[in-house]
Amino acid sequence: MTTFDPYAPSRETTEGKVFSVTGGDWDSLVQDIGATKEERVVVNMGPQHPSTHGVLRLVLELEGETITEARAGIGYLHTGIEKNMEYRSWTQGTTFVTRMDYLGPLHNETAYCLAVEKLLGITNDIPERASVIRVMMMELNRISSHMVALGTGALELGAISPMFFAFRERETVLEIFEMITGLRMNMAYIRPGGVQQDLPEGALTKIRDGVKLMRKNFKENATLLIGNSIWMKRTQGIGYLDLAGCTTLGITGPVLRSTGLPWDLRKVQPYCGYENYNFDVVTADTCDVYGRFLIRVAELEQSLRIIEQACDKLEKSEGQPVMVEDKKIAWPSQLSVGNDGMGNSLDHIREIMGESMESLIHHFKLVTEGFRVPAGQVYAAVESPRGELGVHLVSDGGTRPYRVHFREPSFNNLQSTSAMCEGSMVADIIGAVASIDPVMGGVDR
Repeated sequence: MTTFDPYAPSRETTEGKVFSVTGGDWDSLVQDIGATKEERVVVNMGPQHPSTHGVLRLVLELEGETITEARAGIGYLHTGIEKNMEYRSWTQGTTFVTRMDYLGPLHNETAYCLAVEKLLGITNDIPERASVIRVMMMELNRISSHMVALGTGALELGAISPMFFAFRERETVLEIFEMITGLRMNMAYIRPGGVQQDLPEGALTKIRDGVKLMRKNFKENATLLIGNSIWMKRTQGIGYLDLAGCTTLGITGPVLRSTGLPWDLRKVQPYCGYENYNFDVVTADTCDVYGRFLIRVAELEQSLRIIEQACDKLEKSEGQPVMVEDKKIAWPSQLSVGNDGMGNSLDHIREIMGESMESLIHHFKLVTEGFRVPAGQVYAAVESPRGELGVHLVSDGGTRPYRVHFREPSFNNLQSTSAMCEGSMVADIIGAVASIDPVMGGVDR
């Protein structure tokens, strides 16, 4: 008679006896575990989407339902974006970076373009209108990203209605993106030297209407969870990480600001003219999931304030350029919008293809080869919805990057998983990881 159980076999390892559970034979499993001196269980939570945007694996060591050790396993979504960019022109790089943190594509594009512009020495030559459009688009993107964080975070803890409403508001933002860029995500709209094209007709009216609608809805949505006794029991005191822990691990964004430190690159290291906008840096002093939730809710209103100010600036700068004057850098070059509101007009194409040999040669070289960037290395950073998003660029003087490396906030922030979860219950992991809001596309780049 065999004692082998095909559903719950065990094997001896250097770490002790390991049980592989695939069936429902829990009675024999519990009996076998109880016979060992060490009553610890290692559970793989994933690889799947445990309150993350992308595939994450959490390796948990348990005593009962208490987590004694937690490790994050990454690499299931590896894209090779940073390496791929070394084989593409500087402008083509925007089509890669926009796909990293796919919930904050415009922040990726802006950080990359700021670094390229710094290498080119044209930071001060970027048209004012282009910088204002960048700011407005980034703040709209911050709203859409926070909507996913708040909606899915609530859903993971059992609150369904907030997710429906959050994705409704996100849809408002995505419709604006589609109108301006032609795409809802992965736009490659922000380019070295400015932006791809100017705002279409009626864009400001649609944006202002969207702001009014969202402001009203945000207030209503917040009442579902703020002060909600069930929500507070699931979030208060959960995922605790204080200022010392954040600074040790290099944590930024809402997780850092939940410790009371008002660290926001838009204020402390302004870029794209953020110093010309009135807004507040939202903080909390709870160091927990509830505090990070409150910060994201409050940041929605601050983003709406910035968008309104940007709309006022754009009204005054109607007709001004949105790309640098240097035709050897500007791409799309000499864009003349067609009748459909998107793409080049036929007159523009006729001039390049049929009337001017010089235009054709220039256009051909700019598109196929790209522009050269002086040798050197730079670092540029923006405040993404998840924290400091930095890019380190190295140029060897050629038409494509020599090295590209991103300081991705999701990657850094994910380090806090162990500190937040160890000593807590299994059920609290979900809320803790959701409050970090990691996007695995940025982690596994």
